[in-house]
Amino acid sequence: MYTDTQETLSFIHHRIGDFVPEFGIILGTGLGKLVDEIEIQHQLMYANIPNFPISTVEFHSGRLIFGLLNGRKVVAMQGRLHYYEGYDMQEITFPVRIMKLLGIKKLFVSNASGSLNPEIKKGDLGIIDDHINLLPDNPLRGANDERFGPRFPDMSRPYDPEMIAQGLDIARNHGFSAHKVVYVSAPGPNLETRAEYRYMRLIGGDIVGMSTVPEVIVANHMGLPVFAISVITDEGFHTDLQPVSLKEIVEVASLAEPKLTAILKDLIALQ
Repeated sequence: MYTDTQETLSFIHHRIGDFVPEFGIILGTGLGKLVDEIEIQHQLMYANIPNFPISTVEFHSGRLIFGLLNGRKVVAMQGRLHYYEGYDMQEITFPVRIMKLLGIKKLFVSNASGSLNPEIKKGDLGIIDDHINLLPDNPLRGANDERFGPRFPDMSRPYDPEMIAQGLDIARNHGFSAHKVVYVSAPGPNLETRAEYRYMRLIGGDIVGMSTVPEVIVANHMGLPVFAISVITDEGFHTDLQPVSLKEIVEVASLAEPKLTAILKDLIALQ
């Protein structure tokens, strides 16, 4: 992997010159319009970057964006990668390693999720404090390369407490409904059954999605502080659970997107 990262870095550096991003951003399903707030200086299609996986999900653009957000240098993934697309965990998290090696100091992650908690409604925001990993693999499985991080990284605080507090304050100041949550990561691509929703709530989850945890594990492995925020797009706690479509999920995410964008812009300005 180290050889692959060096090849990828060489390609990117050749195209972005001396641009060094301070922050990395991963944009989830239906949440790619934050890019409209970025003063773009460079953009690369995933398909053109050596060793970079290609996002195959509808509504994921598959672009690596370099530019200024609130005056701060950022690199943003417009379109993330998922286990259910058929990628292995090392491929899914390869972009996080690249962003760290490009120079980022903090990672900001967004996603769309379903609520397990009756107090958390569709259209609300969840600021992730902890997670439960139900994915069948781990991006750190296999031989460890100490150039990336330690064999046994600590995960007692996978999400940065200071940024969580700042994010909640920003949400309150804007009048947004935001909750501190535990995120459950499931393989997908199917949504959960009624029994699975109940199980995930029983084991301590507040929201459930199909991403984020692999990237957060690798960020912690590489010593990157993480802030993660979720748009709640559907509710899985109802006893009379109704079917939900991707179209509905994307529509709710799009409606809530301005709130997420405001929080991320204000939070990045504070760092």
